[in-house]
Amino acid sequence: MTSPLDASARHRLVPHGSPQASLYGYDVGLLVLRLALGLTMAVHGSQKLFGWFGGPGLDATGKAFALSGYPSGKTMAVIAGLSETLGGLGLVLGLLTPLAAAAIFGTMINALAVRWGGGFFAPEGVEYELLLTASAAALALTGPGRYAVDHFLPVLRAHRLVYGVVALVIGAVAAGVVLLLRN
Repeated sequence: MTSPLDASARHRLVPHGSPQASLYGYDVGLLVLRLALGLTMAVHGSQKLFGWFGGPGLDATGKAFALSGYPSGKTMAVIAGLSETLGGLGLVLGLLTPLAAAAIFGTMINALAVRWGGGFFAPEGVEYELLLTASAAALALTGPGRYAVDHFLPVLRAHRLVYGVVALVIGAVAAGVVLLLRN
């Protein structure tokens, strides 16, 4: 026997505890994670690039990179700033999510390497960088959920774990190359 409700009405009446209701919770949870991580990283990157939000700007960030052992400090600051800003905005929109997350993942691997050795907890520790790195990896592996631009792109609509794994490998390899350049 079919319900007299049309398809759109049935869609609105999802019973609590049903598999479909849990999917909506999953999608909202991924949206919250994407917004929190994406906005945090986009702001952090714009601090490096433009000095916005009380950030040091490109010249000071470049000097800090040089003092941390990176060659061409200003160039490395641009790369890190663009990775954080564009990766963060990609996560906010849910656009090319595995690659956006990989950009943040790779940048945060470098941040962990620079800050490593000061313990785990603030102010010298790495717990913040580790949380950002793990969050980016989680989003690369799970995908953005339904409330994302990727959901409307045919090739990315059905997120595949392999996309996330490949993106994280690319991010880790890029981070490793940059770390090899560091003195």
